[in-house]
Amino acid sequence: MDADGGSAAAAGAAGLNHHTRSPEDVFRDFRARRAGIVKALTTDVEKFFQQCDPEKENLCLYGLSNETWEVTLPAEEVPPELPEPALGINFARDGMVEKDWLSLVAVHSDAWLLSVAFYFGARFGFDKDARRRLFTMINNLPTVYEVVTGVAKKQSKAPNGSSKSSKSNSKPSKQTNSNSKPVKPAHPKDEEDSGHEDAEEDQAYLCGSCGESYANGEFWICCDVCEKWFHGKCVRITPAKAEHIKQYKCPSCSSKRSRE
Repeated sequence: MDADGGSAAAAGAAGLNHHTRSPEDVFRDFRARRAGIVKALTTDVEKFFQQCDPEKENLCLYGLSNETWEVTLPAEEVPPELPEPALGINFARDGMVEKDWLSLVAVHSDAWLLSVAFYFGARFGFDKDARRRLFTMINNLPTVYEVVTGVAKKQSKAPNGSSKSSKSNSKPSKQTNSNSKPVKPAHPKDEEDSGHEDAEEDQAYLCGSCGESYANGEFWICCDVCEKWFHGKCVRITPAKAEHIKQYKCPSCSSKRSRE
C-alpha cells in the first residue's frame, strides 16, 4: 500500500478544486479526511499498526477525501500538492507503548488536518468571515486525539453532572464543552450563517436520535444512562412530561435494560 510513493495520497487532493471553494466544501473535505484517520487509529488499528513497519522508509498517514486512509511515502514533488503529514511515524512504533504512539500520531494528524483545511482556505482566497466559519465548523467536532484517547466520550457528559436540571430548560447548558458529541460519529449540518454566536454554539449539540443540530426554541432532554442529548419530539417527551421524570432513559437504553 506504500509502494507508490504517495501517488494515491496525492490523488486524494483532487477532492476539491476551484469550482468548489466555499467553507462548507472545505469542511466536508476535512470531515472526510478526519473520518479516514479516525478509522485508521480505532477500528482499523491492527491493520494500521502492521503497515507502520519501522524497517521501511519514512511513512506518513494520510486521510483521504473519500473517508479512507493510507500509510505511504510522502509525495515526491516539492512543494507537494497538499501540506505533508508527520514523516516517519513508523520509526517510533516499537519504541513506545502502543496507546501512547497512537495518541502521538493522532496529535500530529490533527495538526495536519487543520493545515490542509486552511491551505485550501488560502488557495481559494477565503476572507476573514469565511475562515471563521470554517474554523467554527471544524472546532465543533472532537479532535482525532480526543476520539482516540476517549476524551471525547468523557466530554459528552453534562458539566453539572445532573440531567434533571437540564430537563427544566429548553436548551442544553451553554457551559457544555463545544466538543460534546454522541460517542458514535455524527455529522453536524453545515453552517449557512455564522453571524450569531448562538448559531455557532448550537452546532455543538447533536441529537442522539436524528443526528440533527440544536435549533433555538427546541426542547431537549438528556438520557441519565448514556448521557446523550435528544430532541424531545424525537423521543416523544414534552417539557411537561419531563418535569415528572426522575431518571430519563432513552429508547436505546430502555431496550437494553429490558433485554437484560
